Amino acid sequence: MYYSADTVAFLDGEFVPAAQATCGVYAQSLHYGYAVFEGIRAYSTPAGPRIFKAEEHFERLHYSCRAIGLPLAYSVEELTRISYEVLERNGLTDAYIRPLVFAGAPNMSLKAASTSNVLVAVWEWGKYLGDQSLRLTVSPYERPNPKAVPIEAKVAGHYVNSIIASTEAKGRGYDEALLLDMHGHVAEGPGANFFFERQGELVTPPAGSILRGITRNTIIDLAREAGITVTERFFGPEELRTAEAAFMTGTAAEVIGIASVDDVVFERPFQQTIGGMLARHYHALVTGQSVGVAL
Repeated sequence: MYYSADTVAFLDGEFVPAAQATCGVYAQSLHYGYAVFEGIRAYSTPAGPRIFKAEEHFERLHYSCRAIGLPLAYSVEELTRISYEVLERNGLTDAYIRPLVFAGAPNMSLKAASTSNVLVAVWEWGKYLGDQSLRLTVSPYERPNPKAVPIEAKVAGHYVNSIIASTEAKGRGYDEALLLDMHGHVAEGPGANFFFERQGELVTPPAGSILRGITRNTIIDLAREAGITVTERFFGPEELRTAEAAFMTGTAAEVIGIASVDDVVFERPFQQTIGGMLARHYHALVTGQSVGVAL
């Protein structure tokens, strides 16, 4: 699914067959989840393949490295150039891009690494959560306490929480989980941000226990450009009973409608909601069919 014998990846300054882009079994990141990554998409546009918001993604990669004390020797511009070259070497225009910065040296200590390895891999990947509106359930697992870990950093180890919550929800017959924060406020999905619609306005959780996703921020910009009020505030799952619609956003998921959250059912078809309209605007933007928020 992710690579074949012909797939090329970038690893530590070289373009190599993806099957050779490996790390050792004593790597510090393998044992402790001490790594950071990004999820980025490239789209086919009339002007050729374009990586959506490459600068913002790679700036966040640098921030994530600083947040956990992991060195990163490549600049935003270098990482952008490398990503385009990996796309070209694999003959891809519509693709998902995975930069990963990890501590690959043999190290069983809990001290920050003095060196790092950099991988950039690409593959073709449809919308992560599909195209059909999702049935969510409030997870018994909470988002990590922001006083325990740097929530705004995209750290590999954080996603153990996501895997556990998603697996538990699917085991109970739902499509995905919705996690709360330590105070019982709605936070986000395992890999996507959450919005709900009421009386022509949008509400989404604020910074605190969420990763403020780049797709989330783009949707907020598009909504405000269209004259739609977007409020970032805390709310509990009980408030969703007064919502008219809901959706989630993320680079992998793009924009996906929510059919229900536990026994709260949103009756309006997603295509007829503000989220559905913004999903169409987002698709036009990333594929170069629309002006507005710049690529």
